[in-house]
Amino acid sequence: MTREDFITHVERSQKAFRRFLLALCLGDASLADDIAQDSYVKAYLSCDGFSNADKFEAWIFKIGYNTFLNHKRCLHPFSEMEEARHVAAEDSSDSRFQYQELYSALEQLTPKERSAILLFYMQGYSIKEIAETTDASESSVRQQLTRGRIHLRGLLTN
Repeated sequence: MTREDFITHVERSQKAFRRFLLALCLGDASLADDIAQDSYVKAYLSCDGFSNADKFEAWIFKIGYNTFLNHKRCLHPFSEMEEARHVAAEDSSDSRFQYQELYSALEQLTPKERSAILLFYMQGYSIKEIAETTDASESSVRQQLTRGRIHLRGLLTN
């Protein structure tokens, strides 16, 4: 893949990729930007070996997903969501917290359930495409979707 081809593919898939990462990062735009940048660098450095241009979006999503998981492994638990809830309660007019309830519910899902839900509902990926992106079997993805839906339903109705 040439540099120009890479840039064209990035421009086509950039909005969907950023939307996916933003949701995966629970609304943390700076973290989503960092993961997107790292993902694009990794993709660019290995694009010479990539030959199937029709699968570019799935390829970059997989790189982004793996970069996100690597980032999460390096973090230690902290109470950022509790702080955000406190700030949101003080100033409910702030549009940054428009989706805070959804992000809070997504945070309580396992990373696999969250990814399956986001890829299926936000990106419109099929179960087979999600399985390829997350390196899971199709039956595992179905199970993650089912569990994720049940968990979200319970969290959002309370």
